[in-house]
Amino acid sequence: MNGQTPISIRNLSVFYGDLQVLKDVSLDIPANRITVIIGPSGCGKTTLLKSLNRLLDDTEGVRIRGQVVLDGEDIYAPRTEVTRIRKKMGLLSQRPQVLPMSIYENVAYGPRIHGLRARRDLDRRVEHYLQVAGLWDEVKDRLREPASVLSVGQQQRLCLARGLAVEPEIILGDEPTSALDPQSSQNVERRLAELKRDYTVVVVTHILRQARRVADYLAFLYLGELVEHGPAADVFAAPRDPRTRAYLTGEIS
Repeated sequence: MNGQTPISIRNLSVFYGDLQVLKDVSLDIPANRITVIIGPSGCGKTTLLKSLNRLLDDTEGVRIRGQVVLDGEDIYAPRTEVTRIRKKMGLLSQRPQVLPMSIYENVAYGPRIHGLRARRDLDRRVEHYLQVAGLWDEVKDRLREPASVLSVGQQQRLCLARGLAVEPEIILGDEPTSALDPQSSQNVERRLAELKRDYTVVVVTHILRQARRVADYLAFLYLGELVEHGPAADVFAAPRDPRTRAYLTGEIS
């Protein structure tokens, strides 16, 4: 990881047709921390997250202005190879999206695409990242079973293992526990807290209690604007902007 800000967002604006969803956002994402993006529904949280791995490219009518600099490279520069950028990002979606194949093949799929072929190497990588995701002991005797037989919470941890298996630098989470029961949510939160030792983590959540539990750094969006950001403890204890204070106290939602 280069320096302490692997991702620098500069004057980022995003339009869906004529609708401006993000308005001139500038933010440095600190390395080896969990940055949590909060704000009311429709404020641009998921749009900001998807701008980091160019998933917005797949949205019809989207226009993007500004820069997202990853390890010193503007990912929106004309000749940037999108596949290489996305390989640096592991993504956890709101609902786990397992592949229609075995538990083993779900984790091995990405490494195979990127050229890892030797069975012994694949076996090691599958076991390692299932352990990192906290799933190995639950599935080690069931690796040939379809991933669809797992519980929703297990599927989300499998998706985490699958994302980590391509050895990214950054983990993105888009409401990653919204479809999970409380125990499964705790499992995912615990894994993310452990993973920040080796990865930079960026999470979108609408659950303020969760943000208080996991955030090292906090960014508050409101109506497409980045209103306030800083160390999470500081923002929660003494928000500078009245809009942040109103959101944290429940006056706006």
